[in-house]
Amino acid sequence: MTITVRRESFRLAQSFVISRGARTAAEVVTLELSTDGVTGRGECVPYRRYGETVEGVAALLEALRFDPRRDDPADLLPAGAARNALDCALWDWRARCAGRRVWEVMGLPAPGPVVTAFTLSLGEPAAMEAAARAEAHRPLLKVKLGTAEDMPRIEAVRRGAPRARLIVDANEGWTAALYTDLAPHLHRLGVELVEQPLPAGQDQALTGLPRPVPVCADESCHDRASLPALAGLYDMVNIKLDKAGGLTEALELARAARAQGFGVMVGCMVGTSLAMAPAVLVAQGADVADLDGSLLLAEDRAHPLVHDAAGLHPPEVALWG
Repeated sequence: MTITVRRESFRLAQSFVISRGARTAAEVVTLELSTDGVTGRGECVPYRRYGETVEGVAALLEALRFDPRRDDPADLLPAGAARNALDCALWDWRARCAGRRVWEVMGLPAPGPVVTAFTLSLGEPAAMEAAARAEAHRPLLKVKLGTAEDMPRIEAVRRGAPRARLIVDANEGWTAALYTDLAPHLHRLGVELVEQPLPAGQDQALTGLPRPVPVCADESCHDRASLPALAGLYDMVNIKLDKAGGLTEALELARAARAQGFGVMVGCMVGTSLAMAPAVLVAQGADVADLDGSLLLAEDRAHPLVHDAAGLHPPEVALWG
């Protein structure tokens, strides 16, 4: 087995801003597994919030000694970006060896398109209203928030897109008091979901607080081991392959979350169609899909995912799986 690791950068269509900072490019690590004339690919997006860097993840993957017929990625790497790239590349390789689509190899139903949220970056209210107006034709908008001055922002977005469904993401930026103050206004404005209002590790502060809008754990939920601590505090969990450590764990996390009474959101980091492709499988039947990473790019992979009025479609075989 030959392992090839590439560090790649893809320009964004415009600056992507959240409460923790801004970026103008998607910085990704691409992994290729090749043997017997067959190559499988996976992509991950290392995230500094979780102590990851492109350089560190690439070095970790380059040092791997991996036998796809014997080794399990979960035995070699912890949950996170590096294992995601390995796990997704392995599933792509298995499918190509079998000459079948990956969902057939996994015993899953054939996937269909999923309606995905489209993200509006954090900015001044006037700029966010203009962005919302420009994207008001989309069925679901995700609004980046996370400061003490968010009320004018969400009101501005609602003015700009009066008919769109709205979800908001605080990116750990609120306090319990600020969340309590904002929650009834979010409900009034028709917001359907609020992601990670408080910093991960402060989840217990949600105990007893009203939830007029469902609350979704993002930074507080990584893999199945995260779920017990979230019970009674969150209504939903946001599953991202880069947090869970790949397609295998993401699917198991979705099953476990539903069995324990959580709603399921499937999200992404800002990556290319190669990163979104396996997540489309996890998003089948999810309550919310937020897989717009490749839609935010000015440049994408060859054979990118198709996005149309029906939603984000499963990948062509030339891309993945």
